[in-house]
Amino acid sequence: MSPYDPSAYPPFAVTVDLVVLTVRGPALCALVVKRGEQPFQGRWALPGGFVRGDEDLAAAAARELSEETGLCAHDPAHPDAGNGAHLEQLATYGDPQRDPRMRVVSVAHLVLAPDLPAPRAGGDANSARWAPVDELLAPAPDVLPLAFDHAKILADGVERARSKIEYSSLATAFCPPEFTVGELRRVYEAVWGVALDPRNFHRKVTGTPGFLVPAGGTTTRQGGRPAQLFRAGGATLLNPPMLRPEV
Repeated sequence: MSPYDPSAYPPFAVTVDLVVLTVRGPALCALVVKRGEQPFQGRWALPGGFVRGDEDLAAAAARELSEETGLCAHDPAHPDAGNGAHLEQLATYGDPQRDPRMRVVSVAHLVLAPDLPAPRAGGDANSARWAPVDELLAPAPDVLPLAFDHAKILADGVERARSKIEYSSLATAFCPPEFTVGELRRVYEAVWGVALDPRNFHRKVTGTPGFLVPAGGTTTRQGGRPAQLFRAGGATLLNPPMLRPEV
């Protein structure tokens, strides 16, 4: 094998970017951080950073999430691991001009969790906040768009969440371990951005095999009469699917 000369190759780096989604009130929100360093200093961006030489992509994503925000994530193969969030790889972005510093390929990850706390800024982030995805994807005329190509990454993450809750049980990742059908319906309404008929929704989700299982209790936390509590069932694919209404 001929000697390897690293200087013969152009600089190249790999980063992870995180599309962190949760439902706050009636809105689907994403986590954004204000960049504390160049490039795009002072602009809002998705949390993320460079992958270290000794870690894989999932570990880098979990580390960046913790360092920049104080939030934790776990692998979806271990859904009962503490209070972590659903984490899955989203897509890879490699436009040669996406980062002005050097050639950077980003492997984006989607993170979902219920009732995520107020974020804690860290790393090179000056501040962090939850923002409605509609405001981030269609900013006001006097608001700068997200840094880098993060608007594209965010749009892809939102569409992944919107499409996956049609045919999978992913919507339950936005819910606490025990939840009501009404709370689950509000997740679908926030993610899809549409109002759903409560009776039809209840019939569909309770009639889909393996989607929900009774938790054996009730709650009045939403007000009104006691509502039955459910847990996510064992099904990962929904048959029939929960089709998104046409708007």
